[in-house]
Amino acid sequence: MLNKTIYTSLMIVVLMLALLSGCGSSDAGSEGNSESADSITVKIGLLKNVTHAPAFVAIKKGYLQERLGANVKIEVQSFSNGSDFSTAMATGQIDIGYVGPSPVINQYVRSKNIKILSGANNGGAMLVARKGSDVLSVKDLAGKLVAIPTKGSTNEISLRLLLQEQGLKVTTDKSGAQIIAMAPADTLTAMKQGQVDAALLPEPWGTQIANEGIGEIVADWNQIPPNKGNYPLTIIVSSEDFLNKHRNLAKSVLLANEDAIQFIHDNPDDTYSLVNDELKELTGKGLDVELIKAALEHLNLTTTIDEDALKTMAQVAVDAGYIKGVSPDGLDLEGLYDLSLLKETQEGK
Repeated sequence: MLNKTIYTSLMIVVLMLALLSGCGSSDAGSEGNSESADSITVKIGLLKNVTHAPAFVAIKKGYLQERLGANVKIEVQSFSNGSDFSTAMATGQIDIGYVGPSPVINQYVRSKNIKILSGANNGGAMLVARKGSDVLSVKDLAGKLVAIPTKGSTNEISLRLLLQEQGLKVTTDKSGAQIIAMAPADTLTAMKQGQVDAALLPEPWGTQIANEGIGEIVADWNQIPPNKGNYPLTIIVSSEDFLNKHRNLAKSVLLANEDAIQFIHDNPDDTYSLVNDELKELTGKGLDVELIKAALEHLNLTTTIDEDALKTMAQVAVDAGYIKGVSPDGLDLEGLYDLSLLKETQEGK
């Protein structure tokens, strides 16, 4: 009878231990992620630009998969512009990803459901003018038609700042610079046909236009405001919902980003083919390796976030009417950032 009692007690202990072992954290750690016995899907968004090189390398080198863990399925969705990216994040189509800051700021002011977590790249856009347009300097843009990738984009904000520095206004007539939104590939064609006078574009489009003899560089990447090219052009953002539920998975993405930036710094020659391969998958068409090389030389890859530069850009967006319902002095971006995970990754190193 005693043995039966002991046996029963032992079975109860074993059962309790088994139940407790299945009650681990629902979130994954940044090393050897084990979100649960079941797999989880992380939906990552990015833009099809060379300025997103850290994202391309993190994917191609396997850093994202390694950091997130074998039980995490990665789905990559690419976008042609930041507005589409922000809409996708707001509607739950993506969880975390790489994008320019201006559409993110616009989305934050509207819904407060998006967070900036880290930087990825500072700079990498340039102003080019069509040959024969008589645009030799920024001042010459008065009365000219200037293309940007999409309305409200980070590139448009930089263009508006560039015009402000020269005392020029954005207008719908010949009294100032006129802005038109079109995809960079379409801008290249429009320049060939003489339909557009100039453009402020992310790399490698500016370099390509100059290399093909279609146009000339008017303001190089290190002359673009704010901070003469040293401003956040590619950042990592997350939906607030994903961040609240899966902070360690978000941290893993930041670690993969740092891995990729370090690889690019240490192995530039090996980076070109990785970037090209990812571009082929995203767009169906690669780029000349020398073009990728030239474009990467115009990037300042960094995890640092310049909040002052973003505040300047946000104010331009308010003045341009892209951010509604905000007074000139009432712009509050304090809740836009959550840099605590970035701090943890840096302290961990």
